[in-house]
Amino acid sequence: MPSSPLQTVDVSAAASVLEVTGVTKQFAGIKALTDVSFSVAPGSIHALVGENGAGKSTLIKVLTGVYQPDAGEIRYRGEPVSFSRPSDAQDVGISTVYQEISLVPLLSVARNVFLGREPRNRLGLIDVRAMNRDAQRITADLGIEVDVTQDVGRLGLGVQQMIALARAMTINARTVIMDEPTSSLEIREVETLFSVARRLRDDGVGIVFVSHRLDELWQLCDAITILRDGEVVHRGQMADLDRRELVSHMLGREIAEGVRERESASISTGDADAAAPVLSVRGLRAHRRLHGIDLDVRPGEIVGLAGLLGSGRSETVKAIYGDLASDADTIDVEGTAIRRNSIPAALDAGIALLSEDRKAEGIIPDLSVRDNIVLAVLDQVSRWGVISDAKVDELVDTFIKRLRIKVSSPQQLVSELSGGNQQKVLIARWLCTKPKVFLLDEPTRGIDVGAKQEVASVIDELAEKGLAVLMISSETEELVDTSDKVVVLHEGSVNDRLSGSDLTHSRLLAALVAPTIHDLQDEVAS
Repeated sequence: MPSSPLQTVDVSAAASVLEVTGVTKQFAGIKALTDVSFSVAPGSIHALVGENGAGKSTLIKVLTGVYQPDAGEIRYRGEPVSFSRPSDAQDVGISTVYQEISLVPLLSVARNVFLGREPRNRLGLIDVRAMNRDAQRITADLGIEVDVTQDVGRLGLGVQQMIALARAMTINARTVIMDEPTSSLEIREVETLFSVARRLRDDGVGIVFVSHRLDELWQLCDAITILRDGEVVHRGQMADLDRRELVSHMLGREIAEGVRERESASISTGDADAAAPVLSVRGLRAHRRLHGIDLDVRPGEIVGLAGLLGSGRSETVKAIYGDLASDADTIDVEGTAIRRNSIPAALDAGIALLSEDRKAEGIIPDLSVRDNIVLAVLDQVSRWGVISDAKVDELVDTFIKRLRIKVSSPQQLVSELSGGNQQKVLIARWLCTKPKVFLLDEPTRGIDVGAKQEVASVIDELAEKGLAVLMISSETEELVDTSDKVVVLHEGSVNDRLSGSDLTHSRLLAALVAPTIHDLQDEVAS
């Protein structure tokens, strides 16, 4: 098991562009950071990783002037600095791209790129023509094909994240902090962002890169610092660390080697295909989005749904759930057809949906964990309009224990929980409905590696109890590790189906990009 004392490797002989020495920060007597030392060399990409609550966000806020450290020193380009607000950090050349996209949706792309730094004419008015021209050049340099005069709120999340990066680049930053920048991006967009990051590195910019997608770290980063419980437990070269060691440092315990193995409690692997499907979908169509999708999910089976941006993954589960206007030849649950396209009909049939956006479409932040869990079954815990507290407490206690939700009490506000525990609360909510089919849209997005393992274990346990699971994930390795089968979508149609020995990371990647390569070849030929 990794020890708590820092393990040190000489990261770079070059002078640091950003250096933190002995920084400590506490809130109400609780230390969020303890004696943290951390440095970024110019022309390098430095990974900053750790579980939720490890201190990453607090450190970033100290670096950017949101918080002031209680002790320690920050040096920028060799000089001591003290930032009282984020604009101070920006003024000296430290720019941040956050996971939560901080754009103004009703303003144009160009206005968002230059917000607060708009070019002015001699009369002091905003020079709209110059602003649009410069914004178009900057976005084009980033590989973003977008009309900079349109409102940014009309764009997809992936494009908005790239616009946020474009805004960060307008201040001529020498240090760029990227906090989960790929969480909303698809494979092609991630590659575009990586190419931009590498170009910035080659230009001598120091980059701090935060990500829960561990494979990205080896693809992009030169060095790494790992935080646990507000302390640095490891720093060194990325190439000197393997995946198991990295996870062990983050969690503070050894991680067993190998891929998780799951044996279905309902059916054995040998006769899985012989079992009657719990969910059977034929000819699922939605105007301009879905074009005749067929799929089956059997008891105890986890079927992955893969595809690039615009492939129709979320639209497929929403259509099955009745949350998207659609048509289908048949949608059957245990052989019984759902007669109408509506959420109540899907719920009555035993279908539950865990939405991709847990903040906007999932948790009710101002309610307690208790209230969030029972929200979908209030009719089952009440009589004559009066809710039975005893029934509610029994149900909530059962699922808190079953899913190992870390909570001080059921009355704690759900907004105070970590992302992984919020996700478990939502899973508990839908398990209260006793579903036969569970649709999961990006169930591990935005949560740390330890929470990902816990959520994945919950999903495995649900399948072992005979639940039919249809799961969307943008992480190909997660799909390969977790799924029994994977259905690959392209532009609203099924492009490939992988299972058994064909379900490998390389085979799945090939299936994802093959249609795009084919489309490009057709364009060249024409």
